[in-house]
Amino acid sequence: MTLIPAGTEVSFITTYLEMRARPDFDVPALPDDTRLEQALRPPVWFFLAVYDAVGRDYEWRDRFQQEIDDPDALRAFVESPAIEMWVAYRHGWPQGFFILDWTEPGECDLAYFGMVPEAVGHGLGGTLLKAAIAKAWAREGVKMMSVNTCELDHPRALALYQKHGFVPVNTEKRTRVLYRDRDPSRLPA
Repeated sequence: MTLIPAGTEVSFITTYLEMRARPDFDVPALPDDTRLEQALRPPVWFFLAVYDAVGRDYEWRDRFQQEIDDPDALRAFVESPAIEMWVAYRHGWPQGFFILDWTEPGECDLAYFGMVPEAVGHGLGGTLLKAAIAKAWAREGVKMMSVNTCELDHPRALALYQKHGFVPVNTEKRTRVLYRDRDPSRLPA
């Protein structure tokens, strides 16, 4: 076990990716026992619950800090008509989610994408990513889609985005103080 204790400052690389051409697939069929639902006018607590369930192991803390520092900005993000939150359910509970952000004209940012730990490795992630991509490009006027990931995210995230057509366009070195103990051996490469 290679535990990195909470409170440790770590360096990591964030990779920014883009997709500049519509892919040649439609929204894929999900497994029969899985449904994808748009969260219509979700309350902030629901967004934060799913955000935490997916991002807890990857140091997704920014929105919790925003809830403390500027709750009105967080509420404006969640309630914005330019934001769509989609949740995949299996067996009655969320398996993963994605958020599409159309704030910039002609662009769709895949602002969040991920699976809860119990759903990782069961084959749903790639299908859910294809659904997010297809839904983004289905909107009139989209000319580009973007996403970013970092070395604190799942170790296969960057390769998954590239496999589905995203191309790296920039990287940035950052640091963060870990909020929780981090055990990289728990995240299968």
